[in-house]
Amino acid sequence: MAKVVTVENGVQAREEIDKLVTQGYDKEQIYLFAHSDDREKDLAEALDVETAGMGDTGFFKGMKNLVAKRGDELRAEFEGVGLSQQEADEYEKILDEGRLVLVAQDATDK
Repeated sequence: MAKVVTVENGVQAREEIDKLVTQGYDKEQIYLFAHSDDREKDLAEALDVETAGMGDTGFFKGMKNLVAKRGDELRAEFEGVGLSQQEADEYEKILDEGRLVLVAQDATDK
């Protein structure tokens, strides 16, 4: 089961990532989501965590995401890392508010 944390900014994200690591999650199991693709990539790189990609969403969904709106892409990525469709909708709305979402997976989730 995935653990989800929402934060306001990169500083809070770093604090939460550190907590997740002390709880036994590897950074390779922690995914960062932001509504802006550039912000997501920059923060994930700075915080040394993952972003969801084609490997997580599946090839055909990944290809579909290339032409989909960012909201549709984010919902598919949330589902790709183990969230339900309802959870994906909920967390995509949180991203619309400018917040960040961290999803940490147990090693058994993948």
